[in-house]
Amino acid sequence: MTSKKTRWVLLLSAGLLLCPSWTQAQDADLNVGGTATEDLGFDLIDYPIAILPFSERGKEVQGLGNQVSDLLFANLIVDPDLLIVDREDLQKTLDEAELNLTGLVRQQEAIAIGHMTGAKLILTGSVMQIDNNIHIVAKIIGTETTRVRGAAVKGDAGADTSVLVEQLSQQLAEAIRQHANTLVAKPVAKEDRVAKLKQKLGNKDLPTVGIKIAERHVGRATIDPAAETEMVLFFSGAGFDVIDSQHLAKHEVDLMVEGEGLSEFASRQGNLTSVKARLEVKVIDPKTGKVVAIDRQTRVGVDNLELIAGKNALQLAAADIAERIIPKAANPDK
Repeated sequence: MTSKKTRWVLLLSAGLLLCPSWTQAQDADLNVGGTATEDLGFDLIDYPIAILPFSERGKEVQGLGNQVSDLLFANLIVDPDLLIVDREDLQKTLDEAELNLTGLVRQQEAIAIGHMTGAKLILTGSVMQIDNNIHIVAKIIGTETTRVRGAAVKGDAGADTSVLVEQLSQQLAEAIRQHANTLVAKPVAKEDRVAKLKQKLGNKDLPTVGIKIAERHVGRATIDPAAETEMVLFFSGAGFDVIDSQHLAKHEVDLMVEGEGLSEFASRQGNLTSVKARLEVKVIDPKTGKVVAIDRQTRVGVDNLELIAGKNALQLAAADIAERIIPKAANPDK
């Protein structure tokens, strides 16, 4: 029979897995072994998953955190429905941002990981030993919604870790299939996003803008600028006068939107190719050199053709950045 002390430790350990700032808003969102009733309405491969190291709670499980995340990656990467962010790319990105994340991921960190890696979902969690049992508790976190779902397995302290992680992988894959529609933000039509920006700016007098964004796909020539075209669409739709990049020498502008986009092959699953794109953009006052706004975004595009997937990823990144920098460009003096 489980002792009162053991039951208390189990409850405390489970509670520690959630950041305190999330618990009030998301009590209903953590559900181990729950059942979804809604249809997905989209392809899971469009929503990349980043697997972070699992934290180790206690010296008895030292070394198991990385082992669990490595085994999860090996088990889930072979699922044709799921797109897993490359582990080396993920670690490099986290190192560059000086983020050392294991187990406990706060709301703003989850959002930042989504921006930097293109991941829509994060898998992380904790490993602990209580009495003679190993417990592995995992969380699935939506990087846009910060909603959480969970899964857990336990076994004897001397049990084969790979067997436990295989069971956990099956639970997580099923939970993602069932609950991705609530973990991932529902897609908003481009027209609605632009209309919302225009409504937010109201009748404000807006500066004239020039937009010039260079882009390239690793190993391939870029025919036309997908990110620049998307940025022009958002700025002009929001009410700005936009000067075409080919005519900037003949016209003065109040603000310049400059940037660089890079896309590269990520993985191939069946007939589909995924491409990761990173876009960096800044808004500058050309008269003073003042940087009005600066932003970056990583997104993943999927298509039968590699170049189209790359263009899709850059367009998605440009749309995300445009939503964040347009309000700043409308108020450059603030």
